[in-house]
Amino acid sequence: MPNTQLRKKETVSKEFKVLQQSSATTTCTATTLPYTTIYFPVQRRCKAMHMLLADQGQSWKEEVVTMETGMKDSLKAFCLYGQLPKFQDRNLTLYQSSAILGHLGYSLGLYRKDQQEAALQDVVNDVVEDLHCKYILLIYTNYEAGKEEYVKALSGYLKPFETLLSQNEGGQAFIVGNQISFVDYNLLDLLLIQQVLAHSCLDSFPLLSADVVCLSARPKLKAFLASPRASMAMGSSESLWNPGWEAGGLPDFLSP
Repeated sequence: MPNTQLRKKETVSKEFKVLQQSSATTTCTATTLPYTTIYFPVQRRCKAMHMLLADQGQSWKEEVVTMETGMKDSLKAFCLYGQLPKFQDRNLTLYQSSAILGHLGYSLGLYRKDQQEAALQDVVNDVVEDLHCKYILLIYTNYEAGKEEYVKALSGYLKPFETLLSQNEGGQAFIVGNQISFVDYNLLDLLLIQQVLAHSCLDSFPLLSADVVCLSARPKLKAFLASPRASMAMGSSESLWNPGWEAGGLPDFLSP
């Protein structure tokens, strides 16, 4: 690699000021942590993958990028698609939070149990992502004017998940199948942030309410959710998703 190109690459990397690097409270036997997430100093689109890793007894490192750096054009040079989160699994680099969750599902045995069930999990995860996108657009682009209408429509968005639970062993199993999958963590993250926005949104959905309670009570997941790492930006819907760019719309460096 020519020296000028090498120096340019080093300069781009240095612009990503790492504020914090830490490992999860759980430990693994390997001396080097296999997973690294690179994101802003909030949980947001890393929350579901962090819940999954914590609940599965995995350790990971978080590299935190400053918001100021995130606004710079150098992000596009540092990240393949110009977006975060960025995820490292040893020598594999991934972007797009949903794809990262799917990879962890495959890697940690959370795609169950056959091709048909895996396909159903993909469908449900896509629906979860659709509502995530609606929520993000509300918070970033139309919060004051659009919140009331969004909350009114929320029961319609959530009803299919209640139906799916009712059709799977009467709500006594998971959203798909009888073993936890990567989709359950993504759905839990979605439901928790909806409750921040509209506290009573699950009142008419007893199975979804019970699902949130049961999943949140899993010992390792409960410990993570109670930790300072998980509580970053959990004060309100605005602080959960909105780092201060609402006036300018949805930043293009935030990955779906």
